[in-house]
Amino acid sequence: MSEAQHRPWRGILVATALPLREDLSVDHDRYAEHCAWLVANGCDGVVPNGSLGEYQVLTPEERARVVETAVAAIGGERVMPGVSAYGSAEARRWAEQAGEAGCTSVMLLPPNAYRADERSVLAHFAEVAKAGLPVVAYNNPIDTKVDLVPELLARLHGEGLVHAVKEFSGDVRRAYRIAELVPELDLLIGADDVLLELAVAGAKGWVAGYPNALPRASAELYRAALAGDLTTALPLYRQLHPLLRWDSRVEFVQAIKLSMDVVGRYGGPVRPPRVPLPPEQEAAVRAATEKAVAAGLA
Repeated sequence: MSEAQHRPWRGILVATALPLREDLSVDHDRYAEHCAWLVANGCDGVVPNGSLGEYQVLTPEERARVVETAVAAIGGERVMPGVSAYGSAEARRWAEQAGEAGCTSVMLLPPNAYRADERSVLAHFAEVAKAGLPVVAYNNPIDTKVDLVPELLARLHGEGLVHAVKEFSGDVRRAYRIAELVPELDLLIGADDVLLELAVAGAKGWVAGYPNALPRASAELYRAALAGDLTTALPLYRQLHPLLRWDSRVEFVQAIKLSMDVVGRYGGPVRPPRVPLPPEQEAAVRAATEKAVAAGLA
């Protein structure tokens, strides 16, 4: 546990889907049960209020309570909330709220309201670091239009502003460049469909989507990949990849919630402006999930 306490972002941290009732209100009891279930099934912790948790469409009261619910369910050292916001002051307040709730680390996107330059990115991370919790950078150039390239990550780490990076660019070559430039920075797998490649390249954790539906098989895959046991990992990765690749698609929230429904968990609806999957996508996700269930992966 000492390693986890020292670097609580290591291991499998599930970017949790948020259960909404039919009237689209947050079901906090169900969310608490989901967090506990994930840990019981081989995951190390959760990331509430990530993009998978639909944080952008929560009220401030809902967003705060989601963090408190996760902490009450599994303990603060296992909870790394997303604290991203349009403004640095707001993101810092979310980091302070995480600390007050008992969390021991937070995850932060660069400024995401506009295409920020390097000075703005550094200032943003510096402001949020003032909250006093270790910050894990989240690099998602696809959605934010700001790319935390290895050289910029090295600057952020050199100034003591970030301790790890959730790498969602999909460019696995970066793993090696990051390791050369800044070996102390922990690389976290940020997209499910490059899990094997980044694990082999030396990742120290996985901020994960599909374990919301398939935690046991996902944990087996991750641990085998990290151990370099390709005899176990590669066939499992091939089996799961038709699902894992949905984590990198625009409809990832709907796809993962649908898979949760199919395996007998509760996925439920999404909030607008997201809309349900069109029939052909729903059929594809359902078929891939049913195939995984038939193969004993659920």
